[in-house]
Amino acid sequence: MTVLSSLQGAAALHGPLLEQTAAFRGNALLLTGPARVGKLALAGAIAAQHNCTGTRGMYGEACGACPSCRALAAGAHPDLLTVEPRAVTTTGKAARRKIIPIGAILEGRDKGRDYETHVYEFLEVRPTFRRRVVTVVGAEYLGPEAANALLKLVEEPPHGALFLFLAEDLRAVLPTIVSRSARLGVAPVSDEALGRALIRAGVDAGEDLIAFAGGRAGVLAEHAAVSAALDDARTFDGALGGPLLGALGAAEALEKRWDAAWHPEALRFVWRAHPPAARARADTALGELQEALEAYASPSLSFQVFALRLREALGEAG
Repeated sequence: MTVLSSLQGAAALHGPLLEQTAAFRGNALLLTGPARVGKLALAGAIAAQHNCTGTRGMYGEACGACPSCRALAAGAHPDLLTVEPRAVTTTGKAARRKIIPIGAILEGRDKGRDYETHVYEFLEVRPTFRRRVVTVVGAEYLGPEAANALLKLVEEPPHGALFLFLAEDLRAVLPTIVSRSARLGVAPVSDEALGRALIRAGVDAGEDLIAFAGGRAGVLAEHAAVSAALDDARTFDGALGGPLLGALGAAEALEKRWDAAWHPEALRFVWRAHPPAARARADTALGELQEALEAYASPSLSFQVFALRLREALGEAG
């Protein structure tokens, strides 16, 4: 279990928020904040909190030792359901448009069988512990039909269920969801708090990793992938200033290791040492690469073109 998926990690970083949610008796909470700020880890801590049967911690966090907490730690809690936008199409390709369709809510409307468990059917079952919890990751991607199907459940949840809606932009969430939820802002934490969390987890809290995180606790949940992406970005950036063949070889290596979740941001982080105009041109080249990959263009050719564009953008084409 990673530092930020643990109950102790969430309590250490978001203790004051957990104090508020411990006393919450409503039907729905809307957690808003920047990407990777730690909303999902906090939602997990809230779900644990509302099912815990042991002695709570100083912030009201779950005990970590009762049957419910042990089930959560094992990844086998029967009362928790997470709903997310479709990541792939029915043909297996990456979805170009994020959406949570009505098929996620109602089994009868899930024609493509994209979701193994559906909200309505999940909530028909009584909780094994205290409270069934539905976490909607990316509430801004709820389609109107799906949101309308949820309204009655949110207003009168079966068996006292709890909805946790997570969103980056409050303005993008449908008003029908916002008006029925208590709102909770999740802000970035201090660099010092992130450093302490990494040290507790036995992870080398390097300055670059902390600076890259920028107070976003969710980044540290995947610190190994982030560190690897930063290393790749530095290697690639360094190769751009050398011989052309070396730059193209580095582009090929980056293509084989490409992680769309982390490499784009890692590259932008590494480019912060370049002048603003050069960074802007490099960012344009990165955007074009991402568009090409989303359009299923040849990855090999796309990365070669990317390397050439970057050499021009960063003034390293000599």
